[in-house]
Amino acid sequence: MPHDPSPPRCPLPSQPDDTTLTVINLNPPQSIGDYREAMTLADGVAQRHLGDAMLLAWYDRDRDFESPQHASECHLDSAVPGYVDYGLSHGATLKVIFEQGRFVFFYRPVEL
Repeated sequence: MPHDPSPPRCPLPSQPDDTTLTVINLNPPQSIGDYREAMTLADGVAQRHLGDAMLLAWYDRDRDFESPQHASECHLDSAVPGYVDYGLSHGATLKVIFEQGRFVFFYRPVEL
């Protein structure tokens, strides 16, 4: 059987490009109470780094909940969770991580 040199019909999945992403890991001395507290802190970090910022995607490991909801359903066989892919593919430039991934937030600057 001859070898077919044509490229595959479906491209192989690739890792999202995170080369322009600033990642801030925070481990406060006192554990964060809940998602709302983490979001308030992350919003402050985003404001300091980006000015006006838009929260694109987030993950709350305590509740195993992500936004956008069900983003990971299309990523079941992927090493990249849906909320990560969503944030990066929608222009995130800042990732704020609390307590080794307990809470993760993706932001982009608001363009006026």
